[in-house]
Amino acid sequence: MTDLFDDLPAPDVDWYPEWLAPATAEQFLAQLIDEVEWRQDTIGTPGGRVALPRLTAWQGDPEAVYVYSGIRNLPQPWTPAVAKLKAAAEATCDARFNSVLLNRYRSGTDSMGWHADREPELGSHPVIASVSLGAARSFDLRHNRTGVVQSFSLKGGSLLVMKGKTQAEWRHRVPKEPRVTGERINLTFRWVTPRAATR
Repeated sequence: MTDLFDDLPAPDVDWYPEWLAPATAEQFLAQLIDEVEWRQDTIGTPGGRVALPRLTAWQGDPEAVYVYSGIRNLPQPWTPAVAKLKAAAEATCDARFNSVLLNRYRSGTDSMGWHADREPELGSHPVIASVSLGAARSFDLRHNRTGVVQSFSLKGGSLLVMKGKTQAEWRHRVPKEPRVTGERINLTFRWVTPRAATR
């Protein structure tokens, strides 16, 4: 049967809504809340520096320094639960990761605006494995040229893998959802090419 929407662009993603069993996902959520060194970064805006509407952490191999939105992330060592999730994500994706950005959404009022992960050190076709734990949140992908939006409900234990031209041709966000009261942690595993030494 022909789908009327077959001609619409679609992001190059792999979607595993039941990647972890619910009890396993809850266990990982509790471990990460405890073991990760969370911080609240600030970003520059026309009105001055403002706090990000979420908590973050950056873990990885020693050379995996990552800069985005003017924030220079020096990797903290892999913590035990994060290292286990990394190994599992690598096995599913058949890819290697040397770093992870962790975002902690304390409630539905925490969010992430439209952006693409297009930093040069990620390469032209990055594979980014996004693991969700805790409360379900909407995740929107918007096509740069057409404005077509594809949305996913990222519930605890799900895995969404962005690859191919997704970062080049799409932007993504986690919108505010004030009705959501539960906490969510998202881990986006990636490979960062070490930056050349700067003077």
